[in-house]
Amino acid sequence: MRNVFSRPLLTAFLLLFQAASVTVPIHNTLLAEQKKIILQHADTIEGGEGDGEPYRSVIGNVEFLDGAMTLRCDRATSYESEHKIVLSGNIVLTDNTFAIYGDSGVYFTDKQNGEINGNVRGRMLDNSLFGKSRRAVIDKAKSQIWLYDDAIAWHQQQQISGDIILLHFTESGSSKKTNIDELQVHNNAFFASADTLSRSPVVYDQFSGKKMIIRLKEGKKIAGITLTGQAESLYHLYNEKREPSGINYSSGDMIRMFFVDGILGSVKVTGNVEGKQYPESFRGNKKINLSKFVWRERENPFREQKSLP
Repeated sequence: MRNVFSRPLLTAFLLLFQAASVTVPIHNTLLAEQKKIILQHADTIEGGEGDGEPYRSVIGNVEFLDGAMTLRCDRATSYESEHKIVLSGNIVLTDNTFAIYGDSGVYFTDKQNGEINGNVRGRMLDNSLFGKSRRAVIDKAKSQIWLYDDAIAWHQQQQISGDIILLHFTESGSSKKTNIDELQVHNNAFFASADTLSRSPVVYDQFSGKKMIIRLKEGKKIAGITLTGQAESLYHLYNEKREPSGINYSSGDMIRMFFVDGILGSVKVTGNVEGKQYPESFRGNKKINLSKFVWRERENPFREQKSLP
């Protein structure tokens, strides 16, 4: 059975929908205030039963509010007993820090987390980082976003890729702005960075391993990178006058990179260490690139908005 509500009844039903929204207890205050997912807008609302379970659907220009988070889509269906909202069509999930886009998904109102599937794209609102994957999990309570299945992200002139990328957010600085403080890459982790000191030929520093952890300073400059499991590195060397002086290849169980003001300062390799030094004549020679290296800048869905240093 299904009931369709026309526009003259929409405003009144919106108020009822808001009042009936699932409440989520917040325990970090003495008053334990009740928090609600608020329906801000929809063109049409339907109600009825499916498989013996009552549901409410909102269709067309749908917009919900969950605190500072806004969720938009073409259609949403709420199942109160399961504390979830099923989403479809042109999904946009955003807060004051990031925005994520996708084709379908689900949001669990009691856990404050959700999943988006399809052509998943995401960006930091300050354009400091962009990414894409086939699936994303947003865990608001833990300040985490997981990108699954051929995940790739671009940070300035750096490219990060792997099977899974985890972004962790924290407040930093005197302004308490929310930034990414750590990225974890699981399985087939790869990091490539365009060498800003070499414009012709264009060359890339490259690092790979099974797992990679990247620490960021206030969401912008890289402070350190740790690679574990079949770790490899290829980076270009310069002398005190910032003149090219060769290319270094290293491999080992673990590679740690230390950055100064966002620039690679030193590299430490441990466990089953092997390495070689290529002369400057090999600069730009694609044969020395790491086996998994592919520069995928053209896949960035936000290329026009990317701010280069």
